[in-house]
Amino acid sequence: MSYNLPDHLKGLTDSEIATSVKKHGSNRREASHKNTWLEMLIGILKEPMLLLLVAISILYLILGNYGEALFMLLAIVAVAAISLYQDTRSKKALDALEKLNEPLSTVLRNGKVVAIPTHEIAVGDLCITEEGKMINADGKIVHSNDFSVNESSLTGESFSVFKSSESEDNKVYSGTLAVSGLAVFEVEKIGKETRLGKIGVSISEIKEEASPLQLQIQKFVKGMALIGIVIFAMVCGFSYHHTGNLIDSLLNGLTLAMSVLPEEIPVAFTTFMALGAWKLMREGIIIKRSSIVETLGSTTVICTDKTGTITENTMQLKHLYDYQKDKIFDEKDFGDPQLSALIDYAMWSSEPVPFDPMEKTLHAVYAQTQACDQRKAFQMIHEYPLEGRPPMMTHLFEQEGKQRIIAAKGAPEAILQASTLSEKEKNKVRETIQALGKQGFRILGVAKSSFEGNNFPVKQQDFKFDFLGLTVFYDPPKEGIQQVFRHIYNAGIKVKVITGDNTETTQSIAAQAGIINTAGAIEGQEIMQYSEAQLLQAVEEKTVFTRMFPEAKLAIVNALKKKGEVVAMLGDGVNDGPALKAAHIGVAMGSKGTEIAKAAAALVITNDDLDKLIIGIASGRRIYANIKKAIQYIISIHIPIILTVSLPLFLGWIFPQIFTPVHVIFLELVMGPTCSIVYENEPLERHAMLNKPRKMTDTFLNWKELAISIVQGLAITAGVLFAYQYTVQNGESEEKTRAMVFTTLIFSNLLLSLANRSFYYSLLQSFKNKNVLFAGVSALTLVLLFVILYVDFFTAFFRVTDLSASELAAAFGIASIAVLWFELYKWVKRMRYPYKNLN
Repeated sequence: MSYNLPDHLKGLTDSEIATSVKKHGSNRREASHKNTWLEMLIGILKEPMLLLLVAISILYLILGNYGEALFMLLAIVAVAAISLYQDTRSKKALDALEKLNEPLSTVLRNGKVVAIPTHEIAVGDLCITEEGKMINADGKIVHSNDFSVNESSLTGESFSVFKSSESEDNKVYSGTLAVSGLAVFEVEKIGKETRLGKIGVSISEIKEEASPLQLQIQKFVKGMALIGIVIFAMVCGFSYHHTGNLIDSLLNGLTLAMSVLPEEIPVAFTTFMALGAWKLMREGIIIKRSSIVETLGSTTVICTDKTGTITENTMQLKHLYDYQKDKIFDEKDFGDPQLSALIDYAMWSSEPVPFDPMEKTLHAVYAQTQACDQRKAFQMIHEYPLEGRPPMMTHLFEQEGKQRIIAAKGAPEAILQASTLSEKEKNKVRETIQALGKQGFRILGVAKSSFEGNNFPVKQQDFKFDFLGLTVFYDPPKEGIQQVFRHIYNAGIKVKVITGDNTETTQSIAAQAGIINTAGAIEGQEIMQYSEAQLLQAVEEKTVFTRMFPEAKLAIVNALKKKGEVVAMLGDGVNDGPALKAAHIGVAMGSKGTEIAKAAAALVITNDDLDKLIIGIASGRRIYANIKKAIQYIISIHIPIILTVSLPLFLGWIFPQIFTPVHVIFLELVMGPTCSIVYENEPLERHAMLNKPRKMTDTFLNWKELAISIVQGLAITAGVLFAYQYTVQNGESEEKTRAMVFTTLIFSNLLLSLANRSFYYSLLQSFKNKNVLFAGVSALTLVLLFVILYVDFFTAFFRVTDLSASELAAAFGIASIAVLWFELYKWVKRMRYPYKNLN
């Protein structure tokens, strides 16, 4: 970081920093409360499943069944441990994201400019802020250069206020935004002592709205819980009517309530979202809130800038057009004395310490071509920041001898409009601009002016400018960008290019990058004159939008949303803030993005690579698909558990209590990790990025998908109950019948979890998708099953008996028929829908 700052500004020393922190604390407002390990555990113990287990444990103690009561207590520990593990993983992922989301602040310390985490700002620090940066502490300006600030977050007024160390109001405040120039301020207040802290305004206090998927899942879980309460009452009443035993009736009812309650679903949702965001973070994609991962997969339109997103943002100066000579000069001729004035004023119209790639190039060309470097001899005395439609900027410099330089550059149309050229002369230049623009060049006009006195015009356009010529840059498309856009189009996502550059240049670069339908571009001024109907039609039909400004960008995003599109908006500047905020997914660039863009965005791409957004969209689709798989698995496996517990009781079969709470909780302990840990780890299916995006309004399970899960559940129920009747008909005991039913259900559960890895590809094809957790959980389940069947202590406890090899084979055969018919369904589906657009 390089800044031309006065030599006397040194900042705090290490010892002064330590003293300040000890006295005033850190720069944090009241942080949102974070649950401790103990609070998380208490929260888990309040979950319905845990409360049911506690109730059952108490009933077993009353009955004197101490072994069962102990098992229930162990189950409580196991369920709590699984939940705590999931919550801890989610918490760690979200904490890591929060640390990455904290902005850096630039300060002077020990005479050096350093970037530090914002919470480390200390009272007395000298903070440096510049255009596009958020101010993160209250303080007094000690040095500035054409500095203006937007204080709307405190005052509600949207206009900018110019401030300096000499102005009456020389204070800056946390939460406000630097609009132009640069300022160094001495920190006076931090954290909750700032004006913003005292008002109590904190982003962390804003409650995040539940996403559509969250709301749908909450509704589903509540519905299932209500059904569980009704069935609990029915079973209790029915059992008590027949037996007159209240305790046994309560046990039967609680067993069924446990089998109905889908407590795995909310846990799975939280885990999938948090871990999804964490995995994206490792890819260089920082997610501001984990629920945005879900929305990513639904993206239907990507609105992208041109410079630095589609292009390399290298800004090589390829040509110079000198107006007086009416000649275009190539790179090899930049040393020609005829170009001296044009190069001179192009450099002076740039920032003294450039950060824009074009301005850096102009400074470099100036240094290489000018015999005498005058930059240290002149000081900037006034600046007109980049503004206007199209935009331009003007800088005024002066030396000790009062010699003055007034230089302007900007969009060629803006410079021509402010120049003294006749309309005929302007048209001649416009022809040159058009010819160069069609080749994909980025063009800036350059002009000079003169002015006596210090009563400068309010508007830069009021100067009388002499047009000097054009600087012609070439910013080539990024390597591999054509493949990126091919992936986007294959995924059924539309692309809109929204840029401040001119039409000809944008169309040329967009076509080179592989963007479809680049003809018929629309400029920002036209957009603002359209009726709503015209605007909706334009955003549907057109791809390229040029000479865009904040209001026009916002109008485009809002129109696309009205059309029902899910919009991802890419932006990096202060002017992109409104559109980034309005889009469903605001995407800021980590390297070249301003702080205000990053603050407004929901997602930050750390290396400015558009391909990362495709990775994010793919991740969103993977997570959504895996949540659906997990939920469909839960529905399908809960149905046989519910019916196996209830039907023998309602139908008066010989062994009405084939399952007790002990068996149900074992099944729950198997299902929990399968749905929330194993399915979360499933990779993206091959066709997922060849499908059209799902609609945001779609429910997470449509009736067809729900029907498939119900049929799967009923088929497994039929198999399990067939195993029951088959064993009974052979005159076997209750223990043997229970062992056959229990084993058949465990085998069915394992096969179902494998079959449901894909609802399109075969089970054998799914094995090619590497998921170590599937193998681990399946193996552990089988080991536990065999321990229950063949270790005497557990056999007695679970009230089963061992099974012979033929009986095991029969149980597996029944389970295979009950589950693997679904492979035939998938085969038919593949035959009917072999194409890429599989929905």
